[in-house]
Amino acid sequence: MKIIKILLKGFLLTVVLGVLLLYIFDYDYILKGIRVVYLTGHTTAYIDDHTYFDNHTIAKGAESIPWELHKEYNTIAPTERLVATNAALGTVAFMVIKDEKIWYENYDEGYGTTSKTNSFSMAKSIITAMLGKAIKDGSIKSLDQPISDFLPKFSEGLAAKTTIGDLSSMSSGLDWTEHYSSPFSITARAYYDPDLRDVMLGLDIIEEPGKSYKYLSGNTQLLGMVIEKATGKTLSAYLSENFWKPMGMEQDGLWQVDSEENGMEKAYCCIAGNARDFARFGVMFKNKGRYAGKQILTEDFVELATKKRFEQDDMYGYGLWLSDHLGKEIFAMRGILGQYVICIPEDDVIIVRLGHKRGEFMPGKSFTNDFFIYIEEAYKMLENAS
Repeated sequence: MKIIKILLKGFLLTVVLGVLLLYIFDYDYILKGIRVVYLTGHTTAYIDDHTYFDNHTIAKGAESIPWELHKEYNTIAPTERLVATNAALGTVAFMVIKDEKIWYENYDEGYGTTSKTNSFSMAKSIITAMLGKAIKDGSIKSLDQPISDFLPKFSEGLAAKTTIGDLSSMSSGLDWTEHYSSPFSITARAYYDPDLRDVMLGLDIIEEPGKSYKYLSGNTQLLGMVIEKATGKTLSAYLSENFWKPMGMEQDGLWQVDSEENGMEKAYCCIAGNARDFARFGVMFKNKGRYAGKQILTEDFVELATKKRFEQDDMYGYGLWLSDHLGKEIFAMRGILGQYVICIPEDDVIIVRLGHKRGEFMPGKSFTNDFFIYIEEAYKMLENAS
């Protein structure tokens, strides 16, 4: 019994010392990560984690615009390969939209048409849409405007050369390491720290901007701060006013913020919404900025956003991923756990998938294997209908 007491005291002292060290060295945000992730039985961020954070509401309008169901709605069974992939990766929502009508729709694990889950980095595409709207409205001059016009901290050296377009196209040269497993990484700090603006203003531009693509979530966070400064509105309010309401979203959305008081949205991720509402962004991008008779973004901006910026980096445009799978021109919104809104304009097809996990990266490809499976099997289903 005496030995147990000694061991228990030693353990408690170790825990107390560990907590003190985290505070001393400014890593106390890790404690929130432990509470939100490990103490809830997870090992990383997960699709329902918005309930453990402060959120801003993305208000919907007084009237929603209902989706139209295709005349063949859910008449074609999913392929065996699609069923197996969805089961293995924990898909909770899968949709195929044809000619702007829901052609196929399936939910699992108790999720449904109104279930909110984390967008993760699909939010980067939404931030780019918000950038396009701010340019259309004149709050931002152009993609070539220096970020220092809004964030004076970035007014010297290489930072002074960095443009808003560099942030959107992942080419800013920001000092940021995109690391998802280390609790000491800047990526983890951005997810759990209670003062995200302060974190971002402590970073520097260390490489020549505007030269090549390098995926860094910090770019989108800075872009969100630029939009916030330019419009004088929170990102949630601006998104609500210019997209959520005019696009007739069926539900309010939620956007994770760093803290309750004067909170900053995690611009690079973390919009909680449902599959049907996320899909509307795919329709808008497919229609070159037009939705429900409203020209929300200019055609020129959408054309630019859905094309590669750098010849050597053909997988990314401005906030959107690109692919030529099956010989088609494809662009997509994408989140880290296999969240997708996949747009194939030439066939008027949109594929939406939300779930717990993604597959393995294909050799030499910028997508995991599940991305290709979803496209291939959706097309097989469409062929089975003809």
